[in-house]
Amino acid sequence: MTHARPLRSTTTGAIRGSIRVPGDKSISHRSLMLGAIAVGETVIHGLLEGEDVLHTAAAMRLLGAQAEREDNGQGAGVWRVRGVGLGALQEPAQVLDMGNSGTAARLLMGLVAGHPITCVFTGDASLNKRPMARVTKPLEEMGARFVGRSGGRLPLTVVGSGDLVPITYRLPVASAQVKSAILLAGLNTAGATTVIEAEPTRDHTELMLRHFGATVTTERLEDGALAVTVIGQPELTGRTIHVPADPSSAAFPAVAALLRPGSELLLNDVGMNPRRTGLYDTLVEMGADIAFENRRDQAGEPVADLRVKHSALKGIVVPADRAPSMIDEYPVLAAAAACAEGTTVMLGLKELRVKESDRLAMVAEGLTRCGVSVEVGADDSLTVHGTGKPPKGGATVLTAMDHRIAMSFLVLGMATEEPISVDDGAFIDTSFPDFVGLMNGLGAKISEA
Repeated sequence: MTHARPLRSTTTGAIRGSIRVPGDKSISHRSLMLGAIAVGETVIHGLLEGEDVLHTAAAMRLLGAQAEREDNGQGAGVWRVRGVGLGALQEPAQVLDMGNSGTAARLLMGLVAGHPITCVFTGDASLNKRPMARVTKPLEEMGARFVGRSGGRLPLTVVGSGDLVPITYRLPVASAQVKSAILLAGLNTAGATTVIEAEPTRDHTELMLRHFGATVTTERLEDGALAVTVIGQPELTGRTIHVPADPSSAAFPAVAALLRPGSELLLNDVGMNPRRTGLYDTLVEMGADIAFENRRDQAGEPVADLRVKHSALKGIVVPADRAPSMIDEYPVLAAAAACAEGTTVMLGLKELRVKESDRLAMVAEGLTRCGVSVEVGADDSLTVHGTGKPPKGGATVLTAMDHRIAMSFLVLGMATEEPISVDDGAFIDTSFPDFVGLMNGLGAKISEA
């Protein structure tokens, strides 16, 4: 049981320094999973060592792979994963606890569905409330079976099969997690498994599958949708992976620097996958001074160093089709919008309803408590009315065990007239270990409340 950790953020001066935020969470999960079913050894540099990813590592060990951390003598860890080969995952002797991670739970359900084993998945109180039916439905069409609580919620038993049938599945809602689950199930399935997505979602799974040796194609259909196909039963070989810094985590210090006069911050090695950079595109449109320096590729993923300087932001309309590329960043964008001049309208936020919390409602409630004028539209839009100066603050914001809500309001508290407290910052460690220490090192004033 995680104990609540109330935190308080007080107005600060300039945010200055040069840092590398922790590794990308999406890529970290996938590198452990694919390393576990590859032949030979996978060496992972820069793995995010947050609680979510450590749950994935523990699950892969229960499924028969070796996944261990080595200290490289420079304070950083190198992870070595010795895989069992495709189709050779073992039935775990105990329940797979996925902690707070919906990504890990949904992707791993897809991976084990293509193996003739039975696995029981559970998570923390937050994860066990989140719907899994969107993943179990296509996997059932392929031949796997699921027994769970109403709405397909965890705890949930997966009865996999070594004889799944390939399917062509059109995603009803843009979701990289559902797409990835189907592609991973298709790995141990004879033939071609195809997922059709109307809007492009993050493609880390496709890029990493190719890196390990699988054949994955992406084709644009006549209606503009993308058809992503994996050819089953490839020979996957262990690889070396350099995990870039997580662009979703980098968003918090970046926005803090934008909001505080005199700030200049260098964020190193940030992943710049174009399907993840919607927030940065949006901030630049709002007037943010962000320079993308030293662009390069690491293991198929584009990377850059971001130089961020204090900027006067202006409200804009954020189109709905940008949502898949910044779905995790709307809470911190809302914090930026609260300090911008004019109205910011964020469209197409339905997916925020089923994140770690109902993020749309939580953000709106938190901003209202801090003196910001907001509206949530019937069309799942969020409108934030900024005045060109920081709002009053002086509130305690409820987080509903959601790490991104907590971090977003702690960033806002660096700018508001009065401090902002969050009722629980314990869950921040799931994605951003030592967030408080790193931010305070840049000039923030975050303390135990």
